[in-house]
Amino acid sequence: MRDPEHELIYDWNSVEKIAPLSPRRRIQFLDETLRDGIQSPSVVDPSIDDKLRLVELANDLGIDTMDIGLPGAGKRAVEDVTTIAEHIKASKLKVKASCAARTHQNDVQAIIDISQKVGIEIEVLAFIGSSPIRQYAEDWDLPKMLKLSADAIDLARKYNLPVAYVTEDTTRSRPEILTKMFTTAVEHGAQRLIVCDTVGHATPDGIKNLLKFTRNLLEGLGRPDVGIDWHGHNDRGLGVVNSIFAIEYGADRIHGTALGIGERVGNAALDQILLNLKLLGELPDHDLTKLVLWCKTASQATRVPIHPQYPLTGSDAFRTATGVHAAAIIKAEKKGDSWLADRIYSGVPAGMFGKEQEIEIGHYSGESNVVYWLKKRGYDPTKELVTAVLGAAKRGNRVLSDDEVIAVIKSASPAA
Repeated sequence: MRDPEHELIYDWNSVEKIAPLSPRRRIQFLDETLRDGIQSPSVVDPSIDDKLRLVELANDLGIDTMDIGLPGAGKRAVEDVTTIAEHIKASKLKVKASCAARTHQNDVQAIIDISQKVGIEIEVLAFIGSSPIRQYAEDWDLPKMLKLSADAIDLARKYNLPVAYVTEDTTRSRPEILTKMFTTAVEHGAQRLIVCDTVGHATPDGIKNLLKFTRNLLEGLGRPDVGIDWHGHNDRGLGVVNSIFAIEYGADRIHGTALGIGERVGNAALDQILLNLKLLGELPDHDLTKLVLWCKTASQATRVPIHPQYPLTGSDAFRTATGVHAAAIIKAEKKGDSWLADRIYSGVPAGMFGKEQEIEIGHYSGESNVVYWLKKRGYDPTKELVTAVLGAAKRGNRVLSDDEVIAVIKSASPAA
């Protein structure tokens, strides 16, 4: 039996691949859409109904944890976080709740209060700046930073809430400072360390060095059980690829947002991370058929439009109007091979994610485009009709809309 996966595509992405990206730990995901994502100045804070829908979709996608807000931000934040937590509990969702908190007693106490009121565990994501530039701007000294961190963690652990310790701007922080901050956090009960590329500074080499340092530190403390998160931003356009490298270099939980929304140019796009890991064979148990729906729901809820050429979800992701490309897809379909048709001019198989290849008609099209378009919509592709439609397309400078093609059909063949 023919094995098209290996016969027809030579995959440089898997050459000399000896083991999975993270061979000793299961990869987890934390969705920051409802906290870091909506901090973008261009987004609309979603309605509570939209937030609940996004939580449900994250659950369906197998996302492990969702940052459901920062209760310390005010009354509305407290109300929304409480409602989301109640929904997670009432609906018996598998996705776990977490909340961001500054290393301030009031922020942590707000999470404790919601956790006790609702009756579910909420992970505390306690954050504090760690880089020299942050210390200088804030007039912080290390003893104060260590005390704020220890007190915040102690308070959360007093109520048996899990704590992930977040060093903002980790990728521009000095190793001697991180050593003391990480050590303090672990000694006071933090179960995870969140390594942050807060301003999108890191390159893959930087991630390799930083995560090796962090792993070695935890080994030296005798705490290899402490998890390592990677929280990336996209200022250099490396958000997605950095997240994949972070997994390879030892992170076992990856943060991101739907469509990469977030401050400045955004966070790492969690949808693209999931897409790539699925194609790399790292997520055999994740059903991503609702990935497009999750992105579209986030777009509508935050009023962030999806660029036509955005991977997977964009309207152009699987459209072609180029003659040679369309001809190849059509030839593959004529062979009765949907697998081939879905990959001949696409590095992402549309069918895997609930979409399909689309062939349009434009000024770069050939007759095959027109014939395919007409047949798919029930029209008889006579020579005269094909010539009329293709002529209209060649006279233009863009892809024709369906209405424009139909207008040509009516003009050329009223009976149609």
